[in-house]
Amino acid sequence: MQQTLNPWISRPAVETETAEPEAHTPPAAAITAPLRGMVEPDAADRLGRRTVAGTAGLWITGAHGGSGESRLADLLDGARATGHCWPVPQDGSAPKLLLVCRADMRGLTAARSALTQWASGAAPAVDLLGLAVLADAPGKTPKALRDFTAIVGGGAPRLWTLPWVEAWRHEDTPSVPSAREYQRFTTDIAALVADTSTTK
Repeated sequence: MQQTLNPWISRPAVETETAEPEAHTPPAAAITAPLRGMVEPDAADRLGRRTVAGTAGLWITGAHGGSGESRLADLLDGARATGHCWPVPQDGSAPKLLLVCRADMRGLTAARSALTQWASGAAPAVDLLGLAVLADAPGKTPKALRDFTAIVGGGAPRLWTLPWVEAWRHEDTPSVPSAREYQRFTTDIAALVADTSTTK
């Protein structure tokens, strides 16, 4: 098929696809302990401390109300919820801890404050395993929140993003969801809790 040239254009128009700019992905964090020189958050944005009796293989601390700390504590063997406070064992040990939040702006902002508190050394001594971000609604998380999750999660030793579980709205007793993210998460946590070398 022969193309005729437009007399107003000196050369044939070539359709070019404009590539969308690649999203910036922040580098992986290597934060495994509090950092010197980190400024602690304002007192209003800090998690409280709570002296805890008894023991647990893992303490689950929600960065805010509705974070899912009780749900994960029920899901993971040997775990106990702290009621949105840093646990302070009576024996003075540094307990293994998982920080939890929801994948909405309020939850991620609260998690950022808690991680800043930990990184500044303003939190009690804990062996922070990482941050678990639970979906706040069914469906795909909006890109802006996914990007913010990556930034906030960069301040934790490890990050797990966990999908919505519709069955939990109807079940009183949780069971491990079949989603591969939860299977991987429970396997990772069990290995970290069993690994005594992670204790500071």
